[in-house]
Amino acid sequence: MKYAINGLGIPEAHGPYSQGTTAGRLVFASGQIAYDPDDSTKLLKGDAAAQTERIIDIIELILGEVDCTLADVAQTTVYLASIDDMPKMNEVYSRRFTTPAPARAVVAVSALPMGALVEMDCVACR
Repeated sequence: MKYAINGLGIPEAHGPYSQGTTAGRLVFASGQIAYDPDDSTKLLKGDAAAQTERIIDIIELILGEVDCTLADVAQTTVYLASIDDMPKMNEVYSRRFTTPAPARAVVAVSALPMGALVEMDCVACR
């Protein structure tokens, strides 16, 4: 059975999707961008490192709703508006996701919602 994940501090979905779902032992966090923590209709100001930090904070909130942590993340996909931002994203990513690090794909895209520099989704196992 599939369940939606909702919780305090998690920005509302801006479309027809859940911020996260569970299916058995798997937990799926939808693609997250760096919504401003004070106004989820706005994007957090800052560079790719600041946006990555905020995105991982949001993912942590989603996972926390089902008693998971970043250590439970098995796979991530990172979308970058500019591949040149990979070093900034990697600095934050390597600090927040400790070893063994999740499997990961990084994709350069032409644009992200609201002009975001970074988007990330993940799959965790509980």
